[in-house]
Amino acid sequence: MEAFFESRSRSNWSYDTLKNFRQISPVVQSHLKRVYLTLCCALVASAFGAYLHILWNIGGYLTSFACFGTMIWLLSIPPYQEQRRVSLLMASAVFEGASVGPLIDLAIQIDPSVLVAAFVGTAIAFACFSGAAMLAKRREYLYLGGLLSSGVSMLLWLHLASFIFGGSAAFFMFEIYFGLLVFVGYMVVDTQDIIEKAHLGDLDYVKHALTLFTDFVAVFVRILIIMLKNSAEKSEKKKKRRD
Repeated sequence: MEAFFESRSRSNWSYDTLKNFRQISPVVQSHLKRVYLTLCCALVASAFGAYLHILWNIGGYLTSFACFGTMIWLLSIPPYQEQRRVSLLMASAVFEGASVGPLIDLAIQIDPSVLVAAFVGTAIAFACFSGAAMLAKRREYLYLGGLLSSGVSMLLWLHLASFIFGGSAAFFMFEIYFGLLVFVGYMVVDTQDIIEKAHLGDLDYVKHALTLFTDFVAVFVRILIIMLKNSAEKSEKKKKRRD
């Protein structure tokens, strides 16, 4: 990640740079539009899933397994069955939203403004890092993929260790912050990977939208947890001052 920010600081940013998409062919640009439009639809479907949880309390392990199952089902279907794959993507997004529903419901009960701020913050981060990946040289950040994969493996081992041996609040927050760093990095790497694959003829916009959707949700959940923790700490300090 340090290389990312260092290379950005060495770059000569200007308005002409922001308009320079010559490295991205018209076909790839059209593909990216379809990817991001599908991503927006998936986010709307996910919001609907969270709303269903708030109404009927359906979120939990069952919806998480259903989300994972529909993702695998989607990836097993050939790209030419477009409508079926889009339907599975939307179903997966609804299940994902329902799975995140308990956290969203908690945020609404504590402070609804935190939920809005977390979503806006995630959207801004996504736009900035994805935009930077588009404007960068082709394949410039793909080498980070190996480091990020190692980071995900480390997160899994940390989660397993905390499950077996128990974990403290500090250990949990380390997982959250480290996971946030990893998945923000994936926003950059996955965007460049999608562009590179599209240049090579892989125009599977449904699969690419699914990749970015998982990145977005992973970052959103972690930002929301961090903001909720900060909000709870502020509330406790206010109570102590009153007492």
